[in-house]
Amino acid sequence: MHVEVASGAGFCFGVSRAISAVEGLLAEGKLVCTLGPIIHNAYMVEKLEQKGVRVVDCPEDVRPEKDEVLVIRSHGVARDVIEKINKLSVMYLDATCPFVKKIHNIVSDTSRNADVILIAGDKNHPEVVGIAGHCNADFYIFNDYEELLDIIKKNGEVLARANVLVVAQTTFSVSQWRRCADFLRSEFEGIKVFNTICGATASRQDEACKLSKKADVMLVIGGRKSSNTAKLFDICQKNCKSFFIETADDLRFDDIKKAKLIGITAGASTPVDIIEEVKRKMEDFLENNDDVGQSEGEEASFEQMLEESLKSLTTDDKVVGTVVGIAPNEVYVDVGRKQAGFIPADELSNDPNVNPEDVVKIGDELNLLIMRTNDQDGTIMLSKKRIDALEGFKDIIEAKENGTVLSGKVANVINGGIIVVTNGMEVFVPASLATASRGESLEDLKGKEVKLRIIDVNERRRRAVGSIRSVLMDAKKADIESFFDTLEVGKTLRGKVKSFTNYGAFIDLGPIDGMVHVSELSWDRVKHPSDVLNLGDEVEVWVKSFDKDAGKISLTYKDNGENPWETLKNDYPVGSVVDAKIVGLTDYGAFANFLPGIDGLIHVSQISNRRVDKPRDVLSIGDVVKAAIIDIDFDRHRISLSIKALLEDKDDEVGSDEEGMNPAEDVPSEADNYANTEEAVASGEAKFEKTEDTDTSADE
Repeated sequence: MHVEVASGAGFCFGVSRAISAVEGLLAEGKLVCTLGPIIHNAYMVEKLEQKGVRVVDCPEDVRPEKDEVLVIRSHGVARDVIEKINKLSVMYLDATCPFVKKIHNIVSDTSRNADVILIAGDKNHPEVVGIAGHCNADFYIFNDYEELLDIIKKNGEVLARANVLVVAQTTFSVSQWRRCADFLRSEFEGIKVFNTICGATASRQDEACKLSKKADVMLVIGGRKSSNTAKLFDICQKNCKSFFIETADDLRFDDIKKAKLIGITAGASTPVDIIEEVKRKMEDFLENNDDVGQSEGEEASFEQMLEESLKSLTTDDKVVGTVVGIAPNEVYVDVGRKQAGFIPADELSNDPNVNPEDVVKIGDELNLLIMRTNDQDGTIMLSKKRIDALEGFKDIIEAKENGTVLSGKVANVINGGIIVVTNGMEVFVPASLATASRGESLEDLKGKEVKLRIIDVNERRRRAVGSIRSVLMDAKKADIESFFDTLEVGKTLRGKVKSFTNYGAFIDLGPIDGMVHVSELSWDRVKHPSDVLNLGDEVEVWVKSFDKDAGKISLTYKDNGENPWETLKNDYPVGSVVDAKIVGLTDYGAFANFLPGIDGLIHVSQISNRRVDKPRDVLSIGDVVKAAIIDIDFDRHRISLSIKALLEDKDDEVGSDEEGMNPAEDVPSEADNYANTEEAVASGEAKFEKTEDTDTSADE
C-alpha cells in the first residue's frame, strides 16, 4: 500500500490568518467572540470555545462592557454589517480574506444605472452574502451553468444593455467557472470577467482531480459544512472510491485495506493537527499490517510535504508556482505555501500592454521571484518578468557573440528609439537602426513582432542594444540577389514611379529601384520625365540592360508596338515624299522631323539646287518643308532627306564645286557627328551652340 498526500492540503492562508488573529487576541488576554463560526470545522470551533472564544450571530450579541473584541471571519460580511458594528461602537478585528476583500472592491466600484453584476457561488454561503452586500448595482447569483442559463433567459434584455461584471466565490468549482465564463464571453461583448477563485482553492481542486484519477481510494478531510471540502469530495468521487471524513475517528480501515494507492486531500478549513492525526493512524495501520506496509522513503516524503507546506518564504527566493487564476490586472498562483501568491500584470511581462490571458493559462508552471511577502495579509507578490530577464540575459549575450537573429515585440516608443522585448528582456533599438531607411515612423512599429540582432551588451548593467535594420538589410540583400537571378533583357516588370531627375525616372520594383532614362520614356522627344509620368503611378516597364554586380537596372517605358522605326520600315520606303518640320540647324545641314521620334538630316547640299552657304540663310526652326527620303540606315537609325530632289534642275545656277557632291562621302565627319546627336542626347552629353536666329529647344 502506498499513501500520497496532496501538497496543498490544509488551511488556506485566509483561514490561517483568521485563526492566527483569534489566537493573537487570546494571547493578549482579550475576550474574543466571532461573528459566526470562525471556520467550517467543528473540531477547530470547539477547540477555540475551550479557550473562551464565543460564537455570536449578530453584532448586538457582543459585550462591549467587558471589552469583548469581535472577529469578522475570513468569509467577510456585508457593508451594512460593518456600519452596524461601527454604530454600536463595538471593538472588532476584520479578518476577511484578502481575496474576498478584492471581490468587495470590484463589486463596490460599480454604477447602479449602468452595471449588472453576476456572482458565481452559493447564495446561502456567508461569503456570497457578504459579496452581495457590497454591490452598488443590480446583481444575480448562480451556482452552476444551468442556473446561469436561467438568469440569462429571464433577464437577457437587461444584461444586453448593461455593463456586465462577473465575479466568483473564492471556493467556486473551477470546472463550472471555466464553463460559465467561456459562455458569458461568447454571449456578451465587452463583458468583464474577474476570476476571483482563490488560488489555493483552484490548486487544491486541480490536485485532488489529478490524484483521484490515479488513486484507488481518496480520503477527503474537512468539516461537513465546508463548501470547498464538499467540492473536493464531489471531484474525487467522480474518479475513484472516496470517503468524506472530519477527523481520524471517522477512518474505517476495512474500506481501504485492499487499496494499493490511497490519496489524501483536505479542505481549506482543516487544521494541520487533524491531517497529522489521520497520518499517524494510517502509519499505525500500515505498521500493524505487513501486507500493506509502507516504506520509510514514503513516510519521509509525506513528512517532508507537511513540513514544506508550513515553510515561510523570504524576499529574493526563487519559487515555482502553478497558475490557478487569471484576472485582468493580475495572475494568481499556488506556490505550495500558506500564503496566496499573485503576479501583478506589470510583473508578468516587460510588455506594458500585455493581456495576462495571452501570456499564461490555468495550470501553467512558472519560475517566479518573490518580490514582497505580506504576512499580515497572507500574500506573496511575485514576478515572472524578472526571472525571465535573468534567464534571457544569457541568451542575449550568446546571441551577440554568435550574431543570432532574435524575435521580439516592440513594447514602446521612447525618445531616440524603441524598446523591444525579447527573451523576457528589454532591448533598446536606436531610431537609426529601427527601420530600413531614415524618416520612417517609429509609432507604426509599436506592438509589432520584429527581428533584430544584438550589437552591444553591458553585462554589468544588464543593458542591451539591438538593430532591426541589420536584419532588414540582410533580407533585402537576399531579395535583390533572388530578383537579379530571374532577370533577362526584355522581361516585363511592374513598378511604382518613385522619383524624378532631369535625366530620367526611378521606378520602385520592390527589392530594388530601376532607372528609365528620359530618352526611354517615349518615342517622342521628352524634355522632363514629369511630362510623361506622375509620381506614384503604377507602370509597366521592360528590362533594357542590367548589371548584377553593380546592382543597377536600366529600363525602358517605350512600347515596341508603337516603335516609329517599324512604321517607317512599313510605310515610308526610300523615295517617299514627306512633310518635315525643321527642328534643328547646324552649319552642315538641318534636322527635320516627319514622324514622332524620328528626325532626318537635310544636308546643306540637299537644301536647294542653288549653292547654300549656311542652312539658316534659307531655313528657320519651325518651317515645314516637303522633302524626299533618299537614304535610310536602320541599324544606325539615320535618315537622309532632300528638298533639292523635288526642285527643277537649274544647272546653270549651280556652282561647279557642287557637281557630283555626295554628302555622305564629301562631308563625312560633320554629317556623322550630327547624325549621332540622338545618342548624345540619350547619354546626356549633347551640347548645342545656339545662334541668335536658331531655336534648338526641340532638340534639348
